[in-house]
Amino acid sequence: MATGVAPTVTLNNGRQMPQLGLGTWLSLEGEAKEAVKYAIDIGYRHIDCAMLYGNEKEIGEAVREKIADGTVKREDLFITTKLWNMFHEYEQVVPTCKKSLENLGLDYVDLYLIHWPVAQKLTEIDPLNPFGLGNAVIIKHDFTETWKGMEECVRLGLTKSIGLSNFNSVQVLRILDVAKIMPVTNQIEVNPHLNQKKLIKFCKDRNIVITAYSPFGSPARTWAKPGQPEIAFDHPTFVKIGEKYGKTSSQVILRYLIDIGTVPIPKSTNKERLKLNLHVFDFKLDEDDISAIDAMNMDHRAVHALDLVESDDYPFKNVEF
Repeated sequence: MATGVAPTVTLNNGRQMPQLGLGTWLSLEGEAKEAVKYAIDIGYRHIDCAMLYGNEKEIGEAVREKIADGTVKREDLFITTKLWNMFHEYEQVVPTCKKSLENLGLDYVDLYLIHWPVAQKLTEIDPLNPFGLGNAVIIKHDFTETWKGMEECVRLGLTKSIGLSNFNSVQVLRILDVAKIMPVTNQIEVNPHLNQKKLIKFCKDRNIVITAYSPFGSPARTWAKPGQPEIAFDHPTFVKIGEKYGKTSSQVILRYLIDIGTVPIPKSTNKERLKLNLHVFDFKLDEDDISAIDAMNMDHRAVHALDLVESDDYPFKNVEF
């Protein structure tokens, strides 16, 4: 039985998105399905996935089983997936969205995102590496053309909403200049070491909701180097604030992200952490709490996507935010 359901935020097209979701990036094969089923059982209604993650089929199975057993109706759920970099050409967008729907076993998704503003191509097909990670070639491609394909996905009823992921402020403006259907979200890394206050405000001023991935700094990432900053749950700031509200450090961090205006999507397959992550709507940080966590910002990015850095559209260089 559900123990709690997150409140929702209203997107610029009038649709509702739960204010906290379940991230599925880096979930091990076999773990995502059980995590999603349990999450839905305890009240999660927002599930974030992507074609790249390789777990759309697992997630779709979990969702369909929870619909079939009466736990939820399809309209109760908010399912997000993403267009990978190798399918940016206009004529590829709709077929790729349809492939994600086939993987998920669903008639539509609630939100479809351009995963990165960078386009890539494989020089040769490798069935063991179908998304070209580490060996795909960067190509020049205008992502505003990609956006036109995203809009066609809405017109065809394949997705209810469309949005962006990992776009900087300049790139968001380029989309807004051509958009006939507005992006409802920009999904970016946000956590106490990278609070993204400027980009959050920039998007909020344009009625675009920020979804916050890696809210704990992606501690499971395999590319971390020795000496890089890590978000420490035993940091005195988190511990002190947690004691004040009777909450854990992870709950304090998620509440901080909500209070600064984002929708966090923490990834977990651990049942106890899944419960804890959902229970962040019965308290609110005060200004002193937020200022104390703001002071921890160091503009340190955990997810660099360095294999995309040579692209002119790499989002993390030559712009203020």
